[in-house]
Amino acid sequence: MGAMENGDSGPAVTVDEALKLLSDGNWRFQSGMTMGLNRTTMRRQEVAAGQRPFAAVVGCSDSRVPPELIFDVGLGDLFVVRAAGNVLDEAGLGSLEYAAGHLGVGIVVVLGHTDCGAVRAALSGTRFGGHLSYITGALGQAMEDTAGVGDPLARCTLANISSVMEKIKNTGPVLSRLCAEGTLAVRGALYDLETGAVDFLPEEPMESF
Repeated sequence: MGAMENGDSGPAVTVDEALKLLSDGNWRFQSGMTMGLNRTTMRRQEVAAGQRPFAAVVGCSDSRVPPELIFDVGLGDLFVVRAAGNVLDEAGLGSLEYAAGHLGVGIVVVLGHTDCGAVRAALSGTRFGGHLSYITGALGQAMEDTAGVGDPLARCTLANISSVMEKIKNTGPVLSRLCAEGTLAVRGALYDLETGAVDFLPEEPMESF
């Protein structure tokens, strides 16, 4: 993967090219054939002058789901926003605005994963103190959308991915405009903790179950 220029002239790669880079990297990861791309001293020096990530990822803080590792990429390749349960707050939305509006990122991948502890906590109905209540509260809509339908954990995980995708698409003034113009694509994906595989989901993730 070669160098990518810094600037505001649009995405360095197309959406299809970005998805292929991610898919190919994940195949290497789950097959045990990782290449550790763009992790050299030269790459570090190269991106010190500016960044041009080819994709943004909204993911969970879970220590088992680091995007750069599961997609086998390196420094300067991904713009990553992480929070437990891949919950997206104002800071996360602002970060995505920066990625899309100033760094030229053309795709945001909302990455959920199997057996998510945050989703389990929300489904448990336990009343948490401190700021954990914000996370479980943010997952409340996904719980409502999946009440009484199929496997609760799997359905809630997919509903949460879908909810975050819709939040990105409908948050103005920057993200909603870029999505409407076709400058920014939003895709959902699900990572399997056991196999290491990432499945890119249809535009309506709930259709997967």
